[in-house]
Order: sequence, then structure tokens, then C-alpha cells
Amino acid sequence: MLIDIIAGARPNFMKIAPIIRALKLRQAVGGPLRYRLVHTGQHYDARMSGDFFDQLGIPAPDVNLEVGSGSQAEQTAAIMVRYEKLLLEARSDLCLVVGDVTSTMACTIAAQKLCIPVAHVEGGIRSGDWTMPEEINRMVTDAITNWFFTTSEVANNNLRRSGVSDDRIFFVGNTMIDTLLANLPRLRRPGFWDQLGLQAGGYFVVTLHRPANVDDGAAFARLLAAIGEGTRGLPVVFPVHPRTAKTLSEVHRLPENFRLVEPQPYLEFNYLVQQAKAVITDSGGITEEATVMGVPCLTLRDTTERPETVAIGTNELIGTNPAALKPALDRLFAGQWKRGGIPEMWDGRTGERIVRELEMLLCR
Repeated sequence: MLIDIIAGARPNFMKIAPIIRALKLRQAVGGPLRYRLVHTGQHYDARMSGDFFDQLGIPAPDVNLEVGSGSQAEQTAAIMVRYEKLLLEARSDLCLVVGDVTSTMACTIAAQKLCIPVAHVEGGIRSGDWTMPEEINRMVTDAITNWFFTTSEVANNNLRRSGVSDDRIFFVGNTMIDTLLANLPRLRRPGFWDQLGLQAGGYFVVTLHRPANVDDGAAFARLLAAIGEGTRGLPVVFPVHPRTAKTLSEVHRLPENFRLVEPQPYLEFNYLVQQAKAVITDSGGITEEATVMGVPCLTLRDTTERPETVAIGTNELIGTNPAALKPALDRLFAGQWKRGGIPEMWDGRTGERIVRELEMLLCR
């Protein structure tokens, strides 16, 4: 039985690595499943793609659709056309998609139109914010998915409310946390650590890329100013996402404590998070990693698709109003941030559970 594993963008790579590792372990003892790694090329530069494959031990893709840049509609169309062509030439038995990027939705649609079943890793998560492209991707993908591998009971209930029966839902945990736990001993300082004079617990990490935060230059400048003021002169390390770089060029004056760096490879970035006083972000995945590492996390969004990081973990939703940052940071400096815990089944064994369920589903 042949499974297509779809990867297209940086968030996908951390999620597929444990599944591939578990499949290889089963193959070594006669397991029945084979896989074909399909890279759509949605992220196509070395910093956003190649470094992650190398560091996480992901094998070279069996197929690269090489869709490259373009609008969301252009990328969706190109992925569907090229993935459909692949399936017509060499059909698989299952399309396994992860996360909520454009590749996730596009490959799901292409596979289902050829009557190839789809399994969605990280199915069922919802923010309720339809202005986020990822939320549309999640809803479309889950509307036509056969089997769902979920990260939380919240996601399970979201699926049940949409009419999905329990026999199609498999609560397995979080593959991104599998990758994090497997690589904690390998995390390493980035090359600029000494140059910037960084010390453990003595700096902040900021990541921003959501349209609500970065697309309007004036609003973005106010948000950066609030971060600069609230962090009390401590260094603020800011790996600049490609989406953010354009608007950042319009900001005439950055706070003096900001340190702009290139997007970081996996091992270096998570070292920065692990050693930081706190993380200020609008990313969903980083809130999960910060929760497991016990690092305070301030999320500059009004909603989250990962509520367990707030209810159980170290994350708090601050919103997009810059005025809300200072009171939250004051609590952090006063030592009043919550300690947090780790959600159920975020234990490093999710990839094994997924492969076990896939064998039951496809080979019974």
C-alpha cells in the first residue's frame, strides 16, 4: 500500500518527520506500508525548506512539484494540476496531508476528485477567524477528508459538531512535538549568539507574519514600538519572515533593542525559543513548542486554533491592540506568568500511533 505524504511549507516539515521515521521503523520489520514524499514546492528557498529537510533527517522528496511563488489562487491551481498529473501517472492508495497550508487543501481536493482517500494530520483545529487563509484551508480540507488524526479533544469536538463520526477520528497527539522532543538534545546556538551578546533568559524572540499585524505599515510600526517599550531594553531577536520583510522596509525607525536576523533553521530557532525570557508571536505552531519548553508566550492575535496552549500551556492571547502588550509584559517581569503544563498525548509518540492506525485502516 502506497501513501503519498504531502509537504509544501515550513510548518509541514516538522510534522511529517516523525511519520516518516515511524514508517521506516515498521518497514524494517516487514510493515506493509510504503510512502512517496511529495514536496509541492510551496516554500522553495533553502531557508524555508532545504535547511529543515537536512536538520530533521527528512529524505529527499521522491517528487517535487516545483510550484514556486504566486498568489494563493495561483499556487492552489498549480499544485492541483501537477499533483493530479502525478496521480494519473502513478496512483497512490492514500493521500496524507498535514497542517493547514495551501498544499494541504490543494492536494486533498486533487486526490478526492480521483477517488483517492485522504487522511488529515492535525484535523479539526479551528480559530473561527475566516480572514485567515489557513482557516479556509482547514475547513475545506476537513469537509472532504476521510480520516482525521487529531491533537486535542477540542479538535475532536469541532469535528463531531460538523457531523464527523467517531470512527473517523483518531486522537493521537501532536507530531510537531514528536519532532521537538526528539531534537531537544541537538538544539544549538545560532552563529550570531555571541555577536549580539545574548544570555539565557535575557532576551525576547519575536515572530510576526499575519496580515492583521504586518500588512499596514503604520499599524506595524506602532506594534513594534509597543514591543520595544514593553521589553524594557532587553534584546528583541526578530527573525524576519519573507512576508514581513516588505512592510518592515517601510518602517523608518525600529526600537533600539531590536535585532533583525534571517529566518533561522529548526535547531537554531528552537534554541532561541528555549533560552528566551519569552516569545512574542502571531504563529500557532510556536505556541505549541513554547508550551512544551515551558517558555512564556504572548500571542498577538484575537483568536487561536490551539486553545489548549492557553488553557493548559504557557500561552496567552494578547490581541492585536499594541496597548495590551505593556500590562502583559509587566506581569511577566513581575514573575506573575503562569507555569503551564503539557497537553495530553504530546509525548513524542504520535508518529507511531498514526502509522499503527494507518495499518489498521488500509490493510485490515
